[in-house]
Amino acid sequence: MEEQESYPEKTCEIDRLVRHAKLVKAALAGSKTQQRRDGVYAYPGEEFSLDGISFRMSSLTRERLGDMTEEDARAEGYPGLEAYKSLILKMHRGMEWDPEHLVWVHTFHRV
Repeated sequence: MEEQESYPEKTCEIDRLVRHAKLVKAALAGSKTQQRRDGVYAYPGEEFSLDGISFRMSSLTRERLGDMTEEDARAEGYPGLEAYKSLILKMHRGMEWDPEHLVWVHTFHRV
């Protein structure tokens, strides 16, 4: 496992990183390789399991929502950025899309 000194403490456990059935299915199919969260759920090198399949965290980066691209939205398991934004705003009632908002990008791959 990589050195974690440059990362803050976890705010949640790794098994909560990918939870929604549709996103689990996308990860299992290989179309979802990223998960954006406000907090840190896993460090590079850690592994988690979805339906008995192992995944390993390859990187953890801090990015602004406004820097998210169409490719990033697809890596999140969505057809594009507008679909991603729409669902996020529906899931988090009262939230506005703030391009300056910082999130942690958890990037992973199937082991």
